[in-house]
Amino acid sequence: MTTPDLRQADLDSRHAAMSLSAALPCDVVLYLLLPMYSDQFHVSLAEAGVLLAANRLVRIAGYRWVAAFYARRGDRPTCTLAVCAAILCALGYTVASGFWALLPLRLLWGMAFAGLNLSTQAMSTSNPQGAARRSGRSRGVIAIGPMLWLPTAALLAAHVGPRMVFLLVACTAVLGLLAARRLPAHGYAPPQPRRWKLPNALDWWSFLEGLTLDGLFIVGLAYMSKQSFGADGELVAGVLMALRYAGEIVLSPLGGWLAERFGAVKVLVTLSLATCVALVGFGGGLLWLFAGLIVILRALQLPLLAPIVAARTPPGQRVHALAGRAIWRDIGAGMGPMMAGLLLPVMSSLWLYGLAASALAVAALACGREPAPLHKPTAAPGP
Repeated sequence: MTTPDLRQADLDSRHAAMSLSAALPCDVVLYLLLPMYSDQFHVSLAEAGVLLAANRLVRIAGYRWVAAFYARRGDRPTCTLAVCAAILCALGYTVASGFWALLPLRLLWGMAFAGLNLSTQAMSTSNPQGAARRSGRSRGVIAIGPMLWLPTAALLAAHVGPRMVFLLVACTAVLGLLAARRLPAHGYAPPQPRRWKLPNALDWWSFLEGLTLDGLFIVGLAYMSKQSFGADGELVAGVLMALRYAGEIVLSPLGGWLAERFGAVKVLVTLSLATCVALVGFGGGLLWLFAGLIVILRALQLPLLAPIVAARTPPGQRVHALAGRAIWRDIGAGMGPMMAGLLLPVMSSLWLYGLAASALAVAALACGREPAPLHKPTAAPGP
């Protein structure tokens, strides 16, 4: 039987995920439309690439300020402000032109996503009991907004233009405010300051996961398949991106269940090693078979990190630890596209993805050396 505390934890996790799900299309639709309509935004393709990376780069420096604001003010103010910022960004894309006009909007979204992402992870792990299950369900809810909007945006842009699409995206993002208003309003004790130390196994895994799956794989997929589609490339790209989120809706809850059943660390190591094999096959030229497998494995892995961090971290340091893992993933995801752009034209894809897979495998095996729990698995008093 579900206790009141567990029911509240489930509700809070769901509302945080709904806030991010409504706001996230303000970003992912830009990934689809900005490269295709760069001339209408008065930016070059190179500038479009920098703009799409800017939101990750600002989070590397900004997560600590977002974490401090979150600890001081709590989930409701953080998510409400973040959704409002996402709406402002989408409205800005309807009128702003040129690199320097669009850059502040990308930086603003980067900070907004940091707050929403931190809240979803903190809410899913607020009670250690069922944390992996809640994390999986949270990832599934988050994926709903992007999955619905990506093919819709591709269809609408061809008829009404990309600017009008962002106006409609902003309208639907308002729904995120309704979910944000139902989150807890209280703040939490700020995390104790920690000295800088060398990255641990989870840091390296987060970095390499971002580098390979959010960087090298996505760019490599576009690079190696750009000649495969004709005039329908716009719609095909939107559908393929939407399928990635559809996979998260179906498979992330399954990943959470597997973590509850077999242990999050064991599942993470197993799925990571399977991903490494798939990356080698992808680099070897079996594009679509292994690309589909990588998408499936990525969706299963998404809910695993937060409960592992929660189990290995004292309650008072959980927000700091979750933010730290997100920073390392953003660093990797920011480096991945640059590495792919530099190395794919001059280096064998088998060697590139083989080396990346080997590094990810080593990091995954290191994560398997699970330390003793730092605290008993009771409900945490706060993030």
